[in-house]
Amino acid sequence: MSQRRIIFHVDMNSFYASVEMSYNPKLKGKPIAIAGNVEERRGIIVTSSYEARAKGVKTAMPIWQAKQLCPKLLILPPNFERYRGASRTIFSLLQEYTPLVQPVSIDEGYLDVTSYLAKMHPVTLAQDIQKRILEEIDLPCSIGIAPNKFLAKMASDMKKPNGITILRKRDVEKKLWPLPIDEMYGIGKRTVDKWRKYGYDTIGDLAKESQGIIQQRFGMNGLKLHERSNGVDKRPVDPQAFYEFKSVGHSTTLREDTRSEQKISATFQALANKVAERLSKKKVCANGVQITIRYHNWKTVTKSQKTLNPLQYSEDIFKEAIHLWRTAWNGDDVRLLGISTYDLVEQRYAYKQLDLFTYKQDAKTDDLLKTIETIRSKYGEKSLFKGNQISLESNDGLSNKIGEGTSLERDFLDE
Repeated sequence: MSQRRIIFHVDMNSFYASVEMSYNPKLKGKPIAIAGNVEERRGIIVTSSYEARAKGVKTAMPIWQAKQLCPKLLILPPNFERYRGASRTIFSLLQEYTPLVQPVSIDEGYLDVTSYLAKMHPVTLAQDIQKRILEEIDLPCSIGIAPNKFLAKMASDMKKPNGITILRKRDVEKKLWPLPIDEMYGIGKRTVDKWRKYGYDTIGDLAKESQGIIQQRFGMNGLKLHERSNGVDKRPVDPQAFYEFKSVGHSTTLREDTRSEQKISATFQALANKVAERLSKKKVCANGVQITIRYHNWKTVTKSQKTLNPLQYSEDIFKEAIHLWRTAWNGDDVRLLGISTYDLVEQRYAYKQLDLFTYKQDAKTDDLLKTIETIRSKYGEKSLFKGNQISLESNDGLSNKIGEGTSLERDFLDE
């Protein structure tokens, strides 16, 4: 039986305008708009504050028209560096809760928070996240809570600004089906007329249609939308799916809370093996390593550092992770460990700074590590175990757990 999932969709409210109001508090409460061109006859509204929207100002509206509707509208040019900085801060905060964070744009993303299910009510967790984003970053957001990504996305749109909405699968017929077809996430504005042409005016009309007819009219994409209209969406939250946040990592929840340095070291070695395998498959090297530690009380900390040379082999990743661990661990029992590598570069462009006196030894070590990685890739991770991993394998099921994982731990990009 599969584990019940809890997915959040965090959607920042009027993001660009909210960032500007946070940067300049004097703008708060005023109708403001961000425009791609401040020349009134040619400029187009990119986004606007809720005060401006209340006057009828909408995205893609010409500035001159917006000014007619709202004469006191303040027009600001976009500052994308400022918005990107705010976005990075937001997602850094979200990653304190779970490694399973998938940004889908600069101002929205998914979280798989299934691991909190036994410890905290989802609404309480959402309130904590929403409160922290508002108090620490001074930005409002809405959060949708659901068993999958599609329903979470739909839920976050139902109550703005500062809303928290739960959309369960059993609520689909009552809350989702009556909505107009153009409000369904995944149906673009260009295709709305085609759906309506066939008589699909609401999401319910789509949900009740037979799969065969949907496939005939709209192909495989139509079938996916048909599934989602019925509340079915099996897509995982994939931390690697958004290129601006590119990294390669893996995490695992331990079978029991521990402060055993032997178990922790063995776990980091297994995680390093997994990360190295994926780096090799993607033919990339990393210039930075980050570890995640979640303690028995659910407090989560991260520690990262850039490296002198690009990394790809498990032994190098393991050494960096253990060094970070020794500087970050507070001595308490540990529940979850993770390793993530970032600042990726194609391996053909990755160069090591050779030491004049050790370059021969470096070359031998490099050949040895390549051989080890090749053996593991060909014969499996168990083909070469360190002594501490062998001693723990039978007791903790370590190798199996790292490889398979739960919804929190699964390596979604294994090819």
